[in-house]
Amino acid sequence: MTRCRWILCGLLLAAGRGWAQDGHTYHGDPIPPELEAAYVRGLNYLMRSQGSDGNWSGQQSGPGITGLALLAILAHGDDPNYGPYAATCRRAVDAILKSQTAGNGYMGSSMYQHGFATLALAEAYGAVNDPRIGPALKKAVDLILTSQAQNRQGGWRYTPTADDADTTVSGAQLVALLAARNAGLAIPDQAIEKGLAFYRACQSADGGIGYTGKESGNGPRTAIGTLVAALAKRKDSRLFAGAWNFLQSHGEQDAGQYYFYYLYYAAQAWFQADMSVWRDWNAANLQRLFSVQGAAGGWEGPYGDAFTTATALLSMALNYRFLPIYER
Repeated sequence: MTRCRWILCGLLLAAGRGWAQDGHTYHGDPIPPELEAAYVRGLNYLMRSQGSDGNWSGQQSGPGITGLALLAILAHGDDPNYGPYAATCRRAVDAILKSQTAGNGYMGSSMYQHGFATLALAEAYGAVNDPRIGPALKKAVDLILTSQAQNRQGGWRYTPTADDADTTVSGAQLVALLAARNAGLAIPDQAIEKGLAFYRACQSADGGIGYTGKESGNGPRTAIGTLVAALAKRKDSRLFAGAWNFLQSHGEQDAGQYYFYYLYYAAQAWFQADMSVWRDWNAANLQRLFSVQGAAGGWEGPYGDAFTTATALLSMALNYRFLPIYER
């Protein structure tokens, strides 16, 4: 379904009927002109700041950050093969593919990087015209599954061979697996269920999700838990209900230096949980981001401007809903 959707989007864009322009709407929600202007400024910042090797530099860099920037571009709905950001997309895809270890399919220096890069390949598959994406995606997914199979907690940590797990790294892997499933790859139900079981083991009585256990649940981790439960079609579960309740009452108050990381997951969690509540949350988020967007078009943060800009854009991209992972 998702690959067909990408083809349909490409045909519509080729015909000059992009939803994200001139006040057009998508699924009945208007695209505010100020959102379109801010988003394009952010994309142009990413285009200008991309290195010749296809990556973005900063305190955080690598295939995961490149993947997030690629996702932000794809999320706008421009044709990635012929549109204004086609060269940027090609260089980003090439950089991610070149980062992959030939033997085991590992990308980057940590499973954080690998998870976000795998997600980017899953969303690019069927959209970006590059025959290397499919085989690379399969190898990346196989590594995630192999890593989980040898993990005693059923989740993931920083390295593929770790036998313990945490909820932040595990979130990146679960979203990547669910995106790969959307793209048509066979993802065992058992892998998703084991990942969700780890989140249940890290959920406290108040619904908050901890880092490696039930203690110290916070907004960013609970946003991840809310999202993975929703994407896995488990909105009727205690995991989802508890996490969603906690997220609404705590939200960003403890995000701290992880604020933009929180926004990336929280935007999707609110959108997947309740569209009516998301619309209010989204309006407030847009105004906050508009007010702190830099003169060059990007956003600044402690983990580098590329990461911060990509996550800011992705938190706004639910308004466009072009990414298959953003379907409800």
